[in-house]
Amino acid sequence: MAFIKTKDGAEIFYKDWGPKDAQPVVFHHGWPLSSDDWDGQMLYFLAHGFRVVAHDRRGHGRSSQTSTGNTMDTYVADAAAVADALDLKNAVHIGHSTGGGEVARYVAQAKAGRVAKAVLVSAVPPLMLKTASNPDGVPMEVFDGIRAGLAANRAQFFLDFASGPFYGFNRPDAKVLQGVIDNWWRQGMMGSAWAHYQGVAAFSETDFTEDLKKITVPVLVMHGEDDQVVPIANASLKAVKLVKNGTLKTYKGYPHGMLTTHADVINPDLLAFIRS
Repeated sequence: MAFIKTKDGAEIFYKDWGPKDAQPVVFHHGWPLSSDDWDGQMLYFLAHGFRVVAHDRRGHGRSSQTSTGNTMDTYVADAAAVADALDLKNAVHIGHSTGGGEVARYVAQAKAGRVAKAVLVSAVPPLMLKTASNPDGVPMEVFDGIRAGLAANRAQFFLDFASGPFYGFNRPDAKVLQGVIDNWWRQGMMGSAWAHYQGVAAFSETDFTEDLKKITVPVLVMHGEDDQVVPIANASLKAVKLVKNGTLKTYKGYPHGMLTTHADVINPDLLAFIRS
């Protein structure tokens, strides 16, 4: 397995597949998952001639379970360390959910020539939490509930989350895919309970407004209209207005985990944007 070591000694696992001289497509996963959540997209883009890269965020998957650094700024620094170590240039960075926040901050700070385009999928920016300046955000009680469920019985909480709102399997007409649920649970349980607990604040309380304003490369913002985890009205509908060169694409009835449940639609749309 391949790892890079960060300045604070954390070991970050990464996948790097395909021709090293091809354009890189870099994937940033959501909470509490791992780079495995992108396998469907990585195989798809590999088949289309791209170099595909994804890493496990610290405290997730196969990366170090550190007691510190479970913050968005450190997540971004780790992602930058991977990009620098692999010397990724002219890359397209795609982030899902929490990974979308990671992409927004990384792209806003990236060195010249590193990033060609960015994609935010069902992503948390600009700010999830309800505050005085973000009155239509999600109340803190919701995130406290996530923390409480995780602390009380992480295994059962993850099973319920994957079986229900994440993929929309709680909808009356949903086709429930047990393998998808099991894979979500497997990825989650590989990670650190402490990192996942602290990560709730990282994805819910980080304000990405200024990051979005700094991004000048083309950005595709994708969101399912039936996202029960990251409400579209408080996320993508606002985010696309903050970037300088953004395109919004929404999907009627699609859930938060639409990259998995509707990969047959999402993957070609991603490819079209990258090649445009």
